[in-house]
Parts: sequence; structure tokens; C-alpha cells
Amino acid sequence: MHDKSLSDAYSSEVSLIHTKGCSCDSCVLAGNERAYSQALEREAELNAQRASSENLPVVDNGPSFSSADELMDRAIENTIVRALFNQDDHSRRRFIRTVGGGTLAAALSSILPMGAIKAAAKEQGGPLEKKSLKVGFVPITCATPIIMAHPMGFYTKHGLEVEVIKTAGWAVARDKSLAGEYDASHMLTPMPLAMSLGVGSTAKPFIMPAVENINGQAIVLHVDHKDKRDPKQWKGFKFGVPFEFSMHNFLLRYYLAEHGLDPDKDVQIRVVPPPEMVANLRAGNLDGYLSPDPFNQRAVWEKVGFIHTLTKDIWEGHPCCAFACSKEFALNHPNTYGALLKSIVEATHYSSSAKNRKEIAAAIAPANYLNQPVQVVEQVLLGRYADGLGEVKNEPNRIDFDPFPWHSMAVWILTQMKRWGYIKGDVDYQAIAREVYLATDCGKVMKELGYPVPTSTNKNYFIMGKEFDFSKPDEYVKSFAIRRSE
Repeated sequence: MHDKSLSDAYSSEVSLIHTKGCSCDSCVLAGNERAYSQALEREAELNAQRASSENLPVVDNGPSFSSADELMDRAIENTIVRALFNQDDHSRRRFIRTVGGGTLAAALSSILPMGAIKAAAKEQGGPLEKKSLKVGFVPITCATPIIMAHPMGFYTKHGLEVEVIKTAGWAVARDKSLAGEYDASHMLTPMPLAMSLGVGSTAKPFIMPAVENINGQAIVLHVDHKDKRDPKQWKGFKFGVPFEFSMHNFLLRYYLAEHGLDPDKDVQIRVVPPPEMVANLRAGNLDGYLSPDPFNQRAVWEKVGFIHTLTKDIWEGHPCCAFACSKEFALNHPNTYGALLKSIVEATHYSSSAKNRKEIAAAIAPANYLNQPVQVVEQVLLGRYADGLGEVKNEPNRIDFDPFPWHSMAVWILTQMKRWGYIKGDVDYQAIAREVYLATDCGKVMKELGYPVPTSTNKNYFIMGKEFDFSKPDEYVKSFAIRRSE
């Protein structure tokens, strides 16, 4: 997205205004479109087509900000510079050509306490640009913070009137988010990356300032396969995952490949909306699935499936679902975005405490949310559950909640998208991670709320005993014998 008012105010080469003869892509397109927003979407489509022809990922090439703080700093500074020249952009550019942008910046800093002005502006905030919001969710326990923030008052605490809208699956959630029907949505952690890159949909910049849950998934098999606990026996099986761009798909592929099965040749992987998983298992349309809860536990409850393994035993602490919105929404509604993020982070932290889980289970089980028996939801959230094999397990970390969007999580997801052929060509892993996973925004809110904040945004992981080094993503991709990438 292009926004000239946020360009470098100390450069004589750029204009801070859109004029009649403006030649930026957005304005050229806007001349032939009914609305500027339509022009932005059309520009994204054209960029996606250009990148597709070169097999390169699409990234936003307008002014780039790693956080809302950075955007606010630029906006404040530009406002001051423009006011200094009485909104006359030609005078500003002539002056900078004469004395230089650095001289102007130094002069302003010597007479104005720029740091204090920025801090004061941020502290004061401002009124919410939009109070009534529509936030989508898919009815799974991974969405706990987004759901429970409604009946338990976290949104209203921050001045928001939020309608949480139950959504059948993630294709619908993605399409409604792209169309602007949802202000924000519960998404799978790979989705904002794919949407921003234009993989599987029109390219549109989306941001993910908070993870909702870690762990919280399982591989479930039909009860007829209790004698097939060795994955090498699964050749020819039909598996369900809730979406192509999901941790479910990537973890299932990883697990199968580590056991010598090619997920594209030795088994079938089908996209099935979570609420339809159990019915498809019962009907014999699936031999198993890697799904979010409560549908793993529901299969045990209905005696049609058993839990083969929890995904926490594949990768302890892996991300699953998240809170996301378009970059456009965050830029146009900074105060509303901030209040919504604060509501989500606070609700996520509340959900992370085991002592609150029973109360939360009762709040999210009703028909307008998960529509599940409270006992099923409790087994997931409390971690004491029947596995369908005659045992009662006690796994307090079966699901947990941690909002921090590690950049290294995004890098791992991008390596799997590269490994299985979803993206091709050179990938700037860290740049994309920083653009989409807004760790700075989340860290700031966590600090304001008094929660501990990680000192870094990257770390290595061990997945089924194999180390992932976030600093060597391409080497990691090439280390796998079973892959689609070259």
C-alpha cells in the first residue's frame, strides 16, 4: 500500500502529497477505479501477477513499518515538518535541496524535544476510530482468547463493542477478511503470511500481532486402525487437515516424511472444515486427521476415533492459531487496533493460567460459540482426558496460550511452504517475518500489561529431534530428503 504522507519528510526526492498528476501506482489505478481502496486491491492483484510470472513471493513495497510505534513516529515527524512549511510541499523540497535533509532534521531536534513530543502523543492516544467491530472465529478451542473475550468482558473493558462471528472454516474466514467483511479474525498462523504473499489468494498485506495458542492439536485415527500405530503402515490412508496453509498440514507432512512417507504420493491429504472432521471419520471418508480441538476429543467422546499423538509431542510449544487483521485496518484505525490487540493479549494471558480454564470452558462451550459438551472442552483445556485407547492421560500442556509472535516461528512456516512447493524462488525469510509477525507491537502491549517480554524475536527449535536453526532456513529446507523444492 502506498501512503505518501508517511514517506521520508527529509528527502527532496519524494512528495508527501498526492496531486492531480501523481504518478504512483495507486493514483494511476485510482483514476480508473470507483474508490481508492479498490485501486489498492487492484494494485495488489497486478503485483501478484507480476511476481507469479517470476515465481517470486510478493511483499508490500510501500512505506514499511515494523510496528505501530514506528508508524506513529513517522506520522508525528511528518506532521511537524509539513506544518513548518505551512503544508507547502514544494517549499519543503526546495529547502531540503538547498541545505540537505540531515541539516533540517538536526535543526528541528535542536529546538524541539522530538522524543518527548512522540512519547506524549502516543501516551495520549485518542478516541477509538471505530467501536463496533466484527471479528470472525472458527469454533475450536484454539480460538479461546478471541471467543472468551466476548462473554467475559475483555473487549468492553477496552471500550469496544465486538460481535464475534462463528465461521464454518478458514477459506471463508480468509475471503471475508480480504473482502473487509471482518475487521479482524481468528486465523491460522500461516494464513497472514500466505495472504500477504498472494499464495492461494489475492495478495493483500495482513499483519499478525498476536498468537493465540501453542500446542492444542492431535493426530486422530479411526478406531478400526488401533492395530496400525506405526506410521509406516499408513500408506494409502486418507487424512484430513482444516486448511492448506495451516500448522496442521505442515506438521502432518513433517510427521509423515520423518517416518518415510511422502505426503503427496503415499497418502491423500484433504481439506476438511474442523466441524466436519468427526462425521467424515465416522463415514469412512477419512482414516485419520490432524485437527484442532475439540474435534480430536469429540472423536473419542463419540467412540469413532482415538488420539494417536498430541502435536506437542512432535514440536513442544509450536504455534497454531492467531489474531490477525489487514495492514490497512491497523493503519486507518490505530487506536481501535491498539485496544483490540490489548483485549486479545490480556485474554490470552488470562487463558494461560490453569486456574481459569474451568471457568473459560463453561463460557465458550455454549451453542453460539463452540457448541460442545462442557466435559469435552474441559478435557482439552485442563489436559486430563481419555485417549480412546483405554487410558486417561494427564497433559496440562496439551494446549497453552502465549501471544508473542516469534519471527522464528514465521521463518519455520516459510521453510515448509518452500519445502512443499507453495512458494518458489528466493525468499527473504526474516524480512517477511518482520513485516507480518508484529512482535514489537505485541511486546509493547505485554509490557504495558505487566507481562514478561522476550528479549529476542528469534530462537531455535527442536522438532522430532531435529534442530531448526532460524538463521539458516535454506540449509534447513535442503536437509530434507522428501521435499518438492529443488
